[in-house]
Amino acid sequence: MDERMIRFISALRAGGVRISLAESADAFQAVDMLGVGERDAFRLSLRATLVKDAASLPTFDELFPLFFDSADAQQPMFDMTEDMSPEEAQMLAQLLRQFGEQLRKLMEKLLRGEQLTQQELDQLAQMTGLNRAQDMKYRDWYAQRMMRAMRFKDVQEAMREIMELMAQMGMTKQRLEQMQGLIEANQKALEDQINRFAGQRIAENMSESEPDEANIDDLMDRPFRALSDREMDLLRKEVRRLANRLRSRIALRQKRAKTGQLDAKATLRSNLKHGGVPMEIKHRDHRLKPKLVVICDISTSMRYCSELMLSLVYALQDLVTKTHSFAFIDHLEYISPDFAGREPNAAIDAVLQRMPPGYYSTDLGFALEQFAKQYLDTVDQRTTFIMVGDGRNNYNDPALNTFQTLARRSRRMIWINPEPPMLWGSGDSDMLQYAPLCSNVVMAATLGELTEAVDHLLSQP
Repeated sequence: MDERMIRFISALRAGGVRISLAESADAFQAVDMLGVGERDAFRLSLRATLVKDAASLPTFDELFPLFFDSADAQQPMFDMTEDMSPEEAQMLAQLLRQFGEQLRKLMEKLLRGEQLTQQELDQLAQMTGLNRAQDMKYRDWYAQRMMRAMRFKDVQEAMREIMELMAQMGMTKQRLEQMQGLIEANQKALEDQINRFAGQRIAENMSESEPDEANIDDLMDRPFRALSDREMDLLRKEVRRLANRLRSRIALRQKRAKTGQLDAKATLRSNLKHGGVPMEIKHRDHRLKPKLVVICDISTSMRYCSELMLSLVYALQDLVTKTHSFAFIDHLEYISPDFAGREPNAAIDAVLQRMPPGYYSTDLGFALEQFAKQYLDTVDQRTTFIMVGDGRNNYNDPALNTFQTLARRSRRMIWINPEPPMLWGSGDSDMLQYAPLCSNVVMAATLGELTEAVDHLLSQP
């Protein structure tokens, strides 16, 4: 218990609750006197000794059950197969065969009322970046991401389809309603298990976080989804230094680059004084400054990546002819005016006041349609078109024809995606449909990878 209390206090500190050594000692002394047998008394003793102001109460109330509630607090799940008749079991087995192996196994687990194993939860945490998360405000988002990775919505839809088929095969309405109730209860219990696990893992990460500032080199290689607010502040400052380094590197590369194509007319004119002998060779100049159109997804899952991308682009404006910037969640906003005389993070904060992020509200297809109707004149054969997003569209129309038109109209269509290719096409991801229409798709899940992408992008003629 002492070890758990120490970790709880560390997590509270990481969550912004100021706790002195004396107050920590008071907490241990109070628990020694009152014990841990009565949960309410135990909770109140910790709250009285560790929390000094009302602003810290929500943090305490959120973290306490994650450290001290037992596994018995989880909702029970029900094994529906125990009460099935042989005919119902045969009917169900027949229907399950029509689904793929992965989906079928998840459905069978749900029907048997089996919770996810610790190994399965750990794999989902590794896949979604939960192991590095240290901010409780993203708990729900990580839980949703884990359910997306395990195709939870596909399972729900498949279970609805099975209920409809069983009704067609003669199962009574009363029995169907009973089974539907048990399925919904098991689905809710599974959601609660994932949400609780996400909170516990974040709380554990918070309790292990170091009070000193993280190393910048480490943060450069840390996925955006695993950054805390404090770490993001450090990277915002680092972007300025990176931009200066990139500017020097790109300028030097351009200086050393070979000249453009041979300019025959200019060569002849220049060598008339030599009797037409080509002593001085003239070349056409490179067009070194690209024209950019940047459309960024600033929903919850993409905000950090999009903000840092825009920060780099606007810090390197002297290397760009013109940049038109747009942001979207469920609709498109032209945000270039927001950057006039502002830091990119402040500009994006202003945009988010007009477009507050939400879970499962993204509509990329609608944003592309808006762009084509209102801003198509910003795209021509000199334009490099950059999409920054994970390609997730909340099962809305991806507007592929519109995207293909924009790709053909522009000089290059570049997509920067922080998600690994193994997740493309899963759940509501339309990335596998967009990718073939692009000139290049770059995975950039860290600031280091994003910087390399921008460096390569602005170095192209």
